[in-house]
Amino acid sequence: MQNLAPIALFVYNRPQHTERTIKFLQQNDLATESRLFIFSDGAKSPADEDKVAKVRAIINKVDGFKSVKVFERKTNAGLANSVIEGVTKLVDDYEQVIVFEDDLISSPHTLSYFNDALNRYRNDQKVMHIGAYMYPLKDENLPQTFFYRAATSWGWATWGRAWKNFEPNIDTLMKQFDKKKRAAFSIENKMNFWKQMQEFKKGKNNSWAIRWYASIFLKGGLTLNPSQSLVNNIGHDGTGVHSGINDIYNVVINPKPITKFPDVIEEDKKVYQTIKKFLASRKGNMAARIKRFVREKLAQYFSK
Repeated sequence: MQNLAPIALFVYNRPQHTERTIKFLQQNDLATESRLFIFSDGAKSPADEDKVAKVRAIINKVDGFKSVKVFERKTNAGLANSVIEGVTKLVDDYEQVIVFEDDLISSPHTLSYFNDALNRYRNDQKVMHIGAYMYPLKDENLPQTFFYRAATSWGWATWGRAWKNFEPNIDTLMKQFDKKKRAAFSIENKMNFWKQMQEFKKGKNNSWAIRWYASIFLKGGLTLNPSQSLVNNIGHDGTGVHSGINDIYNVVINPKPITKFPDVIEEDKKVYQTIKKFLASRKGNMAARIKRFVREKLAQYFSK
């Protein structure tokens, strides 16, 4: 396969997660033919310096790729700024990029899926994002891949021609939404996407991902996704800066390669309904929610 996309890996202060993420990436079919760029953010406080140093000891010994280049920040930029800057740099240089964070384990076929999709939809302006994660959907009759409106951030890829539409200014984004668009953006109010926008404006989160999804949505763009996830997030153990302890989104990774892609560039209505149903019921009944809350609090207590 020609024209393989570079891989951007963003790491911070979790050496064990970073090590696992890299190990699984190394086992990908196209790893030895792919360029890996690792962006290491600087410590936010003296308490993080030791962990950041441990991460850097790991990433400076990485092999198994066509090339490995490490960028080490002296100061802390935060994940959002790191991702925006790193993605922009690589799409400027290579016109495309595959993006991982330090808490994702992948299928051996994940890089193949990304590159196949990047090549297949390179000139389809409506396709703006390729995701590797998908919720644990129960329907076994879904297509291998499908188009959907929302962008997942746990393993993804895009092109320079799509990334140029990224709008970082939350006010510019929010003023383009009316009530109807807010509902559609939030999967008929089944997911808290609009709330994430509001919380960003209030300074309660610093998400690049919600602004990227909003940018795609407002352009009428679509995202390509697998019906069975090609990655799993191992960061929901309380160690992440932006993630708590949760198992709602835990998945079994698809062990098979992706061989089928949609020919029609439009949102799959059946899959949309399946996702909407999952989102509406994902937290379970009150008893399940209480049980999960207690489990998360206990895990937080014992992890201190």
